[in-house]
Amino acid sequence: MLMEADLPEDIEALRAFALEQARILAAERAAAAELALAKGEADAEIERLQSIIDAFMRHRFGARSEQLDPDQLQLGLEDVETALGRARAAREAASPKSRSDRPRKSNRGSLPAHLERIEQVVDVENKACPCCGDALHQIGEDVAERLDVVPTTFRVLVTRRPRYGCRSCESAVVQAPAPARVVEGGIPTEALIAQVLVAKYADHLPLYRQAQIYARQGIQLDRSTLADWVGRAAWYLRPLRDHILERLRRSERLFADETTAPVLDPGRGRTKTGQLWAYARDDRPWGGKDPPMVAYVYAADRKGERAEAHLGDFAGILQVDGYGGYTALAKRRQQIQLAFCWSHVRRKFYELADKSPVATEVLRLIAMLYAIEAEVRGSSAGQRRDLRVERARVVVDDLRLYLDARLRQVSAKSKLAEAIRYALSRWAGLTVFLEDGRVELDSNTVERSIRPLALNRKNALFAGSDEGGDNWAVIATLVENCKITGINPHVWMTETLAKLAAGHPANAVGELMPWTSVA
Repeated sequence: MLMEADLPEDIEALRAFALEQARILAAERAAAAELALAKGEADAEIERLQSIIDAFMRHRFGARSEQLDPDQLQLGLEDVETALGRARAAREAASPKSRSDRPRKSNRGSLPAHLERIEQVVDVENKACPCCGDALHQIGEDVAERLDVVPTTFRVLVTRRPRYGCRSCESAVVQAPAPARVVEGGIPTEALIAQVLVAKYADHLPLYRQAQIYARQGIQLDRSTLADWVGRAAWYLRPLRDHILERLRRSERLFADETTAPVLDPGRGRTKTGQLWAYARDDRPWGGKDPPMVAYVYAADRKGERAEAHLGDFAGILQVDGYGGYTALAKRRQQIQLAFCWSHVRRKFYELADKSPVATEVLRLIAMLYAIEAEVRGSSAGQRRDLRVERARVVVDDLRLYLDARLRQVSAKSKLAEAIRYALSRWAGLTVFLEDGRVELDSNTVERSIRPLALNRKNALFAGSDEGGDNWAVIATLVENCKITGINPHVWMTETLAKLAAGHPANAVGELMPWTSVA
């Protein structure tokens, strides 16, 4: 602040001083206007990008959720949110902060307590009072935590095994046996093999890309070497996948689905289409105590006989989509009852909703069923059945009458008639949920388990052989069960491989299952 004593006494000097102050003031106002303009542009950009994100989320969670593929949605959101972060940085740069400004609060969650804390102290250099010169004393502190990362650190574990001899009888040599390894005579620890498996089958990172990442840190590992490790690990892990599949066969209700798995066919110089079949169980929606699990099985084709072989002596309710192979299976095996998927029925009519009022009305009635399901989720099987009989049955009966009537009014060759016939021809399986509270309204449980396979397929393009497809199924089974159980697949895989290499009994693989490690 200017004091009267600071003003010049000479008229000319005073005039020059006033002009200089006016120039400074004008420059400050221009800078302020420029900052305000930049801030306004940044605010507008943030608002525009946020509206795009909101539109994406409406596609994901709103009535038109089936319009975007989930993977495409995630990629789109990543790009828009990246642009949003840049716009926020521009706005913050356009808003100078004073020393008293506090960092803006946002709900970023707390950092896990188990992480190592590396503390750094940012202190003042001069601890003398700027007013009187006396010594300062600490009256508090501000603490901020940021998440840091150290890139993957390789280390070498050196195992020494001393040999001992006896001076009295020189022929006796004593030495501790070498620890068992998955790759005998090789360089990887079980932790490194687990890292390769999780990166490939959980993070969808092909082996040649992993080799490139390791090379950047000076570790030269051929893709073929990594592939050999994966194959050896798959040999050890196959009994665990087979145990899970056997557990599923003994269930009373299962979900089943399948997805394509392109496989290289060297004889023809191109790929052929194999299939990865998925079988899942999840009793949590009605309070069941059995652990959720899923098993994948590779097959060279989609013939219905494949599912029959995979399911063995399974007897119970099999919830599936509309694939005819399951219908043929149920006819051959009377102990299997099919429950069909309302989500697939809805999809047929959703494709016609913009052109047909009939399709719109069908979607409205199906939405009522899903609204009732949202209310019963988490209730016991008996409560679910009672509420469905009370409220959902009348909706189902009305929908059946509506479909019957409309089928007689539309062209038999139209897409609408095809959608109606799809539903009516599967009506018995679509209404199983009304009589059994343990049955879900759709087969989304297994479709969620199929999604990681589809993402890995996009990244890896194809499997190298039928054997590669089988290895894919084995390891993906175990990774997905870790995810369902909520445990770290790398930690579990490391411990499990070490136990298997050490000779864990083949008849006790049930002790190694992911859900057994949950307290």
